[in-house]
Amino acid sequence: QVQLEESGGGLVQPGGSLRLSCATSGGSFSMQRMAWFRQAPGKEREFVAAINWRGSTTDYSDSVKGRFTISRDSATKAMYLQMDSLKSEDTAVYLCAVDSRSRYLGDSGDYRLPGGFNYWGQGTQVTVSS
Repeated sequence: QVQLEESGGGLVQPGGSLRLSCATSGGSFSMQRMAWFRQAPGKEREFVAAINWRGSTTDYSDSVKGRFTISRDSATKAMYLQMDSLKSEDTAVYLCAVDSRSRYLGDSGDYRLPGGFNYWGQGTQVTVSS
Protein backbone atom coordinates (compact mmCIF):
# COMPACT_ATOMS: atom_id res chain seq x y z
CA GLN A 1 0.00 0.00 0.00
CA VAL A 2 1.39 3.38 -1.01
CA GLN A 3 0.54 6.54 0.87
CA LEU A 4 1.08 10.00 -0.58
CA GLU A 5 1.01 13.42 1.01
CA GLU A 6 1.34 16.68 -0.92
CA SER A 7 2.57 19.96 0.53
CA GLY A 8 3.79 23.34 -0.62
CA GLY A 9 0.62 24.83 -2.05
CA GLY A 10 -0.57 28.33 -1.29
CA LEU A 11 -1.44 31.75 -2.63
CA VAL A 12 1.00 33.36 -5.04
CA GLN A 13 0.89 36.35 -7.38
CA PRO A 14 1.03 35.92 -11.15
CA GLY A 15 4.61 35.46 -12.25
CA GLY A 16 5.59 33.96 -8.93
CA SER A 17 6.90 30.52 -8.02
CA LEU A 18 5.97 27.61 -5.79
CA ARG A 19 7.54 24.23 -5.12
CA LEU A 20 5.24 21.32 -4.40
CA SER A 21 6.38 18.18 -2.62
CA CYS A 22 4.89 14.70 -2.54
CA ALA A 23 6.08 12.51 0.32
CA THR A 24 5.63 8.78 -0.17
CA SER A 25 5.53 5.79 2.15
CA GLY A 26 4.98 2.12 1.48
CA GLY A 27 5.53 0.43 -1.82
CA SER A 28 8.82 0.41 -3.68
CA PHE A 29 9.69 4.00 -4.55
CA SER A 30 12.32 3.11 -7.11
CA MET A 31 9.97 0.81 -9.03
CA GLN A 32 7.17 3.30 -9.66
CA ARG A 33 6.38 5.97 -12.18
CA MET A 34 4.93 9.14 -10.73
CA ALA A 35 2.99 12.18 -11.89
CA TRP A 36 1.30 15.41 -10.99
CA PHE A 37 -2.28 16.13 -12.00
CA ARG A 38 -4.45 19.11 -11.20
CA GLN A 39 -8.15 19.75 -10.91
CA ALA A 40 -9.92 23.09 -10.98
CA PRO A 41 -13.51 23.52 -9.76
CA GLY A 42 -15.99 22.16 -12.27
CA LYS A 43 -13.26 20.72 -14.48
CA GLU A 44 -11.86 17.27 -15.10
CA ARG A 45 -8.59 16.11 -13.60
CA GLU A 46 -5.80 17.29 -15.91
CA PHE A 47 -2.34 15.87 -16.53
CA VAL A 48 0.51 18.20 -15.57
CA ALA A 49 3.78 16.25 -15.57
CA ALA A 50 5.15 12.72 -15.20
CA ILE A 51 8.49 11.12 -14.40
CA ASN A 52 9.77 7.58 -14.79
CA TRP A 53 11.25 5.40 -12.07
CA ARG A 54 14.81 6.64 -12.46
CA GLY A 55 13.97 10.25 -13.11
CA SER A 56 15.62 9.99 -16.52
CA THR A 57 12.46 10.59 -18.54
CA THR A 58 9.90 13.32 -18.00
CA ASP A 59 6.89 14.65 -19.86
CA TYR A 60 4.79 17.78 -19.49
CA SER A 61 1.48 19.09 -20.69
CA ASP A 62 1.78 21.83 -23.28
CA SER A 63 0.25 24.32 -20.86
CA VAL A 64 3.11 24.02 -18.35
CA LYS A 65 6.07 23.05 -20.53
CA GLY A 66 8.96 25.40 -20.01
CA ARG A 67 7.54 26.74 -16.73
CA PHE A 68 7.26 23.65 -14.50
CA THR A 69 9.91 21.07 -13.61
CA ILE A 70 9.21 17.64 -12.16
CA SER A 71 11.83 15.74 -10.19
CA ARG A 72 12.17 12.90 -7.70
CA ASP A 73 14.64 11.95 -4.99
CA SER A 74 15.14 8.33 -4.01
CA ALA A 75 16.94 9.32 -0.82
CA THR A 76 13.92 11.16 0.53
CA LYS A 77 11.34 9.08 -1.36
CA ALA A 78 9.71 12.24 -2.56
CA MET A 79 8.63 13.87 -5.79
CA TYR A 80 8.69 17.58 -6.49
CA LEU A 81 7.11 20.09 -8.85
CA GLN A 82 8.89 23.40 -9.28
CA MET A 83 6.38 25.86 -10.71
CA ASP A 84 7.68 29.14 -12.14
CA SER A 85 6.03 31.99 -14.04
CA LEU A 86 2.70 31.02 -12.57
CA LYS A 87 -0.48 32.17 -14.25
CA SER A 88 -4.03 32.55 -12.97
CA GLU A 89 -5.04 29.55 -15.07
CA ASP A 90 -2.69 27.38 -13.00
CA THR A 91 -5.07 27.74 -10.06
CA ALA A 92 -6.22 24.27 -9.03
CA VAL A 93 -5.83 21.48 -6.52
CA TYR A 94 -2.61 19.66 -7.38
CA LEU A 95 -2.50 15.93 -6.76
CA CYS A 96 0.42 13.55 -6.86
CA ALA A 97 -0.02 10.07 -8.24
CA VAL A 98 1.95 6.83 -8.23
CA ASP A 99 1.63 3.80 -10.48
CA SER A 100 2.96 0.72 -8.71
CA ARG A 101 2.34 -1.36 -11.85
CA SER A 102 4.80 0.38 -14.16
CA ARG A 103 8.13 2.17 -14.05
CA TYR A 104 8.09 3.66 -17.51
CA LEU A 105 6.53 6.48 -19.50
CA GLY A 106 5.51 4.39 -22.49
CA ASP A 107 4.72 5.45 -26.02
CA SER A 108 1.02 4.85 -25.47
CA GLY A 109 0.87 7.92 -23.25
CA ASP A 110 -1.36 6.14 -20.75
CA TYR A 111 0.45 8.03 -17.99
CA ARG A 112 -1.32 11.19 -19.18
CA LEU A 113 -4.62 9.76 -17.98
CA PRO A 114 -5.78 9.38 -14.36
CA GLY A 115 -6.35 5.69 -15.02
CA GLY A 116 -2.63 5.28 -15.52
CA PHE A 117 -2.08 5.60 -11.75
CA ASN A 118 -3.40 3.53 -8.86
CA TYR A 119 -2.45 5.63 -5.85
CA TRP A 120 -3.36 9.26 -5.19
CA GLY A 121 -2.74 11.91 -2.61
CA GLN A 122 -5.40 14.23 -1.20
CA GLY A 123 -4.08 17.27 -3.03
CA THR A 124 -2.75 20.71 -2.20
CA GLN A 125 -4.41 23.97 -3.26
CA VAL A 126 -2.52 26.37 -5.51
CA THR A 127 -4.09 29.77 -6.05
CA VAL A 128 -2.53 32.29 -8.41
CA SER A 129 -4.05 35.71 -7.92
CA SER A 130 -3.08 39.32 -7.43
